[in-house]
Parts: sequence; C-alpha cells; structure tokens
Amino acid sequence: MTAAPSAVAPAGDAALLAEVVELRAENRQLGQALATRAVIDQARGMVMALAPCSSERAWEVLVGVSQHCNIKLRDVAAALVATTKDQTLPEPIQRELRRALRRLHLADRR
Repeated sequence: MTAAPSAVAPAGDAALLAEVVELRAENRQLGQALATRAVIDQARGMVMALAPCSSERAWEVLVGVSQHCNIKLRDVAAALVATTKDQTLPEPIQRELRRALRRLHLADRR
C-alpha cells in the first residue's frame, strides 16, 4: 500500500504548480494595473489643470480621446504625461484632446 501516497503526490504537485503559475500571472497583471493606474491618474490631473473640471470629467475626456484615436487609454495617458519631459504629443492625440477640451469648455458655458 505504499504505492498510493506516491501516486497522489504527483497529482498534488501538479495542482500546486498550476496554482503557483496562476498566482504569478495574476501578480504580474496587478503590477501592470498599478503602474498603468498611476500614469492614468497623472494624465487625469493634467486634464483637470488644462480645463478646470472634475476628476470624472477628466476621465471622460481621456476615454473619449482614447476611443476617437483608437489608442489604448494607458497609451494616451502615457503620451500626455511624457509631454512633461519635453516629448511631443502625437498629432492624433493632440488633435482629439484639443477637440475634447473645446467640447468640455462649450458644455460648461451652457
């Protein structure tokens, strides 16, 4: 009856290994999400400074720019934040951000 424990051990090891792999993947995703979130929050603050508005409105502006340019939100945010380091905002993002800020300004005047 010594064969039974060794037959169970490989199955238990496989389950443990699968769980470790899953947890590592989840940990990587959470790390990326935290890093992305910080950049998005910085970009949101920049929008709030450019066109005095609430955090929610700034979020809507960034999401709108992302959707109209067909560029991931995190990439729009990273490009905007990079302008603080003398990088030029790509033309499609610049154009759409200008439009979004103009719409925001017009909506506030009504």
